[in-house]
Amino acid sequence: MKVYGRSAVSEFLGDRIVYRGLVPVDIRLPSLKALRRQTNLPERFYPRKSDPEYARVVAHILRQARHLEAPRVALKKLVFIGDTRVLDASAFDNICQAGNWPGVAFIGSETADPPGVKLEKTPGGETVCLSNRWSALNEATNELSGIPSFPEFCAARDFLPDESTVLLVDLDKTAIGARGRNAGVIDQARVQAIEQTVSSLLADSFDPVAFRIVYDRLNQPEYHSFTADNQDYLAYICLILGSSLFQLNELLAAIHSGQLRDFQQFISLVESRKSELPSTLRDIHEEIYANVIRGDPTPFKPFRYNEYKATIGRMGHLPDDTPLSKLLAEEILITQEVQTLALSWQAQGTLVFGLSDKPDEASLPTAELAAQGYLPLHRKETHAVGV
Repeated sequence: MKVYGRSAVSEFLGDRIVYRGLVPVDIRLPSLKALRRQTNLPERFYPRKSDPEYARVVAHILRQARHLEAPRVALKKLVFIGDTRVLDASAFDNICQAGNWPGVAFIGSETADPPGVKLEKTPGGETVCLSNRWSALNEATNELSGIPSFPEFCAARDFLPDESTVLLVDLDKTAIGARGRNAGVIDQARVQAIEQTVSSLLADSFDPVAFRIVYDRLNQPEYHSFTADNQDYLAYICLILGSSLFQLNELLAAIHSGQLRDFQQFISLVESRKSELPSTLRDIHEEIYANVIRGDPTPFKPFRYNEYKATIGRMGHLPDDTPLSKLLAEEILITQEVQTLALSWQAQGTLVFGLSDKPDEASLPTAELAAQGYLPLHRKETHAVGV
């Protein structure tokens, strides 16, 4: 593995990206708001990445993106690059069904095991290639002990780079912060932002040890049915437990007994007892509660603004002569293998488009920060690393 200099996601995606809010950065493309009627989505429903409704919106956006650059060409095939076997594979399958496109997906996650690839079929019958090496995106067959590279795998199935193909690239832990290689730095930024936000709101009553106990305990798959695997919800829960309105043990007991089934029930319970909160916490509770009632999937705005700053602060900040091991541990890096594949396919006419489940508030600067020179995450230069 080596450093390939500095780059930015925009070098291979431009502004062809949608973050969680499904508002394309390229303003020529339709947003979720403009597509609600066409996709039969209720006003207050904000689909998440693995939802079929999300796929319907994305399919519309992809067709329009292709029309902008090649108005006489119809998309016929989809190739997807991601990092999670469940979430990304589900999103891939749904988008194929929504667009009526056959598809092939690469799901990468680096491990210390010998190079290996496993093939799976989605419920919709599409092929997913699970690889424990990001280098399989480009490496020649003989360098991977006889395992075909992903382009060879695609070519054998007649998925060739051309104008009728869309290459859909996941951002977090795929295009940047590759899972199994560099993803921990993205997580560090998020936890730092939660801790910073909760600490500033609790002031002198903030207990960093108690905070980490709560966060680490509830940030587990076991509690995803309660937290919806939503970091806004988890940050809010950490805040409320830090206020001592509830204790962790009684919360866990209520969850396990079925008394508390989901986050909406929890925040409604806090709403019924908000008079017991300090006035500063009451204000932020009311803001978050109103956002939840409105259906906003990113209700804890101050946390996400802090996450943006913590994330962009970890991109490209180290000197060029920094040892590779330090770069991997402390900087969010471009995944060179993803960039190489994307640039190669784009040069052959393929529509290359980016998806991110990261909230817009954690990905794009506020107007105030933009005036100070802050950039969207996809335009921020950082080091590119790969095999």
